[in-house]
Amino acid sequence: MKNSEGELGRRFRGKEFRTSPPRAVIGLEAEFNLLIDGKRRRPEKIFGDPRRLVRRRMIPRTGKSFQLPAGGAIYFDTGVIEVATPIVELERGCCCRATRLLWEQIGYLRAELDHWSKRRGCQCRLQGFSTHYNFSFPAARKSKSRNPTKVAYLLAHILPAPVLLLAANRQSSAVGVRPRQTRLEITADFTPDPALMLATCAFVAGVVETVLRWEEFGLRQLSRHGMPRLTPFRLRKHSSRRGWRILRDSLGVNPFAADVNAPLWKLRDGRMLSLRAIAAEIVTPFRQQIQRLSDTTTLQHIVAVFAGDARSLLDFPKRPEAYDDAGRVIDWGRRRMRRWSRSRYEKVIHRVIAREPMRLGQKRYRVERMNGWYQVVFREAGTGKRRTFNLDELVRLSGAKRSVPTAARKRKPTKKRRP
Repeated sequence: MKNSEGELGRRFRGKEFRTSPPRAVIGLEAEFNLLIDGKRRRPEKIFGDPRRLVRRRMIPRTGKSFQLPAGGAIYFDTGVIEVATPIVELERGCCCRATRLLWEQIGYLRAELDHWSKRRGCQCRLQGFSTHYNFSFPAARKSKSRNPTKVAYLLAHILPAPVLLLAANRQSSAVGVRPRQTRLEITADFTPDPALMLATCAFVAGVVETVLRWEEFGLRQLSRHGMPRLTPFRLRKHSSRRGWRILRDSLGVNPFAADVNAPLWKLRDGRMLSLRAIAAEIVTPFRQQIQRLSDTTTLQHIVAVFAGDARSLLDFPKRPEAYDDAGRVIDWGRRRMRRWSRSRYEKVIHRVIAREPMRLGQKRYRVERMNGWYQVVFREAGTGKRRTFNLDELVRLSGAKRSVPTAARKRKPTKKRRP
């Protein structure tokens, strides 16, 4: 083998060893209230931890979370059940992959709850609470004038109107943007419709990826790129951690209760536009990245929602009933969506959660635990020595072909031909 496992190990233990991915990645989370026989219950009180709910043995993760057999993570967080996708490389089609992954986690959780409730003779429901769209902020893109806080503040002026139309319903209360140390987190209401969740994910991803390529993150970029600006526009502090939110009283008219087709919102240039018209203007500079990170069908769906040719959940007088029983029916068939193959990270993660022994270099390893989203802790099968690999190392090492020395074949003596 060109690079032996020992040589690779020395290299990874040195400067090239990484605890977070060098490339841009995406990840989705969804939070749910647990309803048992119609009453809200704290999952911590009912189950203790996720191992009392999920039947199959799970790989432990950092903190109190566990790796779901469906590929993502599950944990109980201050009274809600939260499931999250593994990280997915930010590349062509990644929004389709990430959305599919989140609904795979929701479907798996729903099946486990059904089994648990059947054994106990009760009814369990998952009530959608929120969805978080996470995008990494690689160190290579950081500078004094370009950091997560500055870009989050700029995004808080771009995202609210379009995200309201794609993700909110009549009982929603906020759209938020939170800067984290190495990522950006956009928070919205849970969307019980997979196609609308994909549209939300694709729109947000396209905006984030485009804005990160702008020269700087000052508000002057809004007029430079033709962004309509609402007045009044009052950002509020996020309810948890740092960040900002648009609430019911932030825009002068409550967007969660008003007619989204009526020209009720005033812009700084004096125009009065509908929420749909505002969103339609905002999407224009981001169309290329939206299409690249999802697909043409998803971009068309987004444009149709903003034009009024496809329905937003704000078009309904009430919140959809599916919101209060999430995962019971997962309808992907309403819109045609391209089937994307698993990404490289996904393939490795599925091998990890299957506890499949992996040959890395010349040695065999068994999975012990996940360390965050990017690292996997193994034990060497022969010596029991603990070793940590990140996903990029696992992709490279597990995909490398072993060069097995070919034994020299004994040549049979050639028979002499008769004259």
